[in-house]
Amino acid sequence: MGAAIIRDGRLLAAQRAEPPHMAGGWELPGGKVDPGESDEDAVVRECHEELAVKIRPLRRVGGDWRLSERALLRVWTAEIVEGEPRALEHLALRWLTRDDLYDVAWLPGDRPVITELEPDLR
Repeated sequence: MGAAIIRDGRLLAAQRAEPPHMAGGWELPGGKVDPGESDEDAVVRECHEELAVKIRPLRRVGGDWRLSERALLRVWTAEIVEGEPRALEHLALRWLTRDDLYDVAWLPGDRPVITELEPDLR
């Protein structure tokens, strides 16, 4: 699950710390769904664990993006309802405007989602 956290027309990007083959790449925050957990609950939990914020998922972005044989990416736009994002599990965080959206090296699995999100940024 991924969260496209948008605030004031900017998208929050997170730089991976690990695993080594992904370190330094940029992604949307999020993670795996635990057994018995809904997708929306998973994205809320993951953002709390990774960023120390409480978010509210708003709408699903696109469909399912296949990351591998066993992994799908599903993304929701979200707003922060409590806290200020901190990089607890990432190397860095960055708020990106539409103009600088491609100034970071997005991980391949996130690139199609970023294109879908462009209209949401002003």
